[in-house]
Amino acid sequence: MAKDQLQVLNALDVAKTQWYHFTAIVIAGMGFFTDAYDLFCISLVTKLLGRVYFYDGSDKPGSLPPSIASAINGVAFCGTLTGQLFFGWLGDKLGRKRVYGMTLMLMVISSIASGLSFGRDPKGVMITLCFFRFWLGFGIGGDYPLSATIMSEYANKKTRGTFIAAVFAMQGFGILAGGTVAILVSYAFISMFPAPPFLVNPVLSTVPEADYVWRIILMVGSLPALLTYYWRMKMPETARYTALVAKNNKQAAADMSKVLQVEIQAEEEKTQEVNTKRGNDFGLFSVKFLRRHGLHLVGTCSTWFLLDIAYYSQNLFQKDIFSAIGWIPDAKVMNAVQEVFMIARAQTLIALCSTVPGYWFTVALIDKMGRFAIQLMGFFFMTVFMFALAIPYHHWTLNGNQIGFVVLYSFTFFFANFGPNATTFVVPAEIFPARLRSTCHGISAASGKAGAMLGAFGFLYAQNAIGVRNSLLVLGGCNFLGMLLTFLVPESKGKSLEEMSGEAEEETTATTTTTTTTTRESAVESVIEV
Repeated sequence: MAKDQLQVLNALDVAKTQWYHFTAIVIAGMGFFTDAYDLFCISLVTKLLGRVYFYDGSDKPGSLPPSIASAINGVAFCGTLTGQLFFGWLGDKLGRKRVYGMTLMLMVISSIASGLSFGRDPKGVMITLCFFRFWLGFGIGGDYPLSATIMSEYANKKTRGTFIAAVFAMQGFGILAGGTVAILVSYAFISMFPAPPFLVNPVLSTVPEADYVWRIILMVGSLPALLTYYWRMKMPETARYTALVAKNNKQAAADMSKVLQVEIQAEEEKTQEVNTKRGNDFGLFSVKFLRRHGLHLVGTCSTWFLLDIAYYSQNLFQKDIFSAIGWIPDAKVMNAVQEVFMIARAQTLIALCSTVPGYWFTVALIDKMGRFAIQLMGFFFMTVFMFALAIPYHHWTLNGNQIGFVVLYSFTFFFANFGPNATTFVVPAEIFPARLRSTCHGISAASGKAGAMLGAFGFLYAQNAIGVRNSLLVLGGCNFLGMLLTFLVPESKGKSLEEMSGEAEEETTATTTTTTTTTRESAVESVIEV
């Protein structure tokens, strides 16, 4: 098939790992660094928001009402879901590069605006915060399909999984950075504005300056995105979009000749033959797409949906779980900013010991083990460890057993990231046709965010209605179902994007058809001459 493939695409598939690969990883990866920071830093400050804005003079520290807490945690996911669908579709219509800068600037502006949220009363501040976090999520949503598609279309087929997984692994550093920034900011405010614990003085335990803490933490998320904007705009459009969707092979060859630093022929005649003959213009809602990729799309959507129910429930509400088992001190014995410090320290420790290593295990092994094996293994061990936490849950709440709980809890994060959290991002960027790749990745990612919304809105109510133990059992069941549905997802290790999408087969058919037609025409001409 390689001999029938356009030269520019074949050059990308067999290219040696070069500096431009690492540049693309950093440029795309910093978007995901920002995504993770912005999505997860809110969980570090929700307790503080409750203390600052919702203390009613009772003997308990102020806390966000359940509806407001769910809205603040979940509204960004609503924006993300919408952004994934919209920008995924737009990336296939206008091109990856043209849309890429829009998403980044939207993230920068909304991140700063979130920290500047205003209002006449506490509810007004929360409404403003939710408004800006929706648009922040909208920009983040666009980053998912575009970053994955750009990296998959730039990469060679031998190390493509590693490169896409490396982009996604920047999420781990974003989570780690969120915790680190929260630790530094809260420690600085504790030093500058000392305050008594809530038990000693409920009013003075929340100093007025505490209102700056959460604002600073949220606004810092704009910096990494802002720093990479210029380099995103310098990236050329991907050759696969230019050649296969825009049908401008001359431009694709010119762009990739500069990137790869080799001479690539434009092959205009072959491009016209392939585009004319192959009949590869079926749409997303066509019978042909359904027959070829329908089950694949069901597989990528359902596994991502089930994963994110568990993954985001764990991430957003781990502070509540840690408080329930007694790993974080009772809120009454801390002042408002101390509580931020303790929550950030706990979440940073989890990120450092399990989340970040899990991502990079996937980066190191995805092109050796394959996507299918890693995803199946990850779901299996997430199920095992979740049930190991839930079934003897009372045991883990007893004094002295908390460390065991935290260790097992950390393993669920490790195998989420050395497992489906990475592979559900990688695979949709590899198995669909070029002109639908960004759209299908956006649909798959949006399914994941639907699961995240269910986790964000549902877990808070579930732990109050059925308890933490039963909530963990439900999350274990989601992981088990995800393991079963993994069998719908094909293995893409070592194959070109055109092989996985079926485009290589159609190019071969087109070339064969053209050759046959030419031979027949020559034969007819010979007969006429005779």
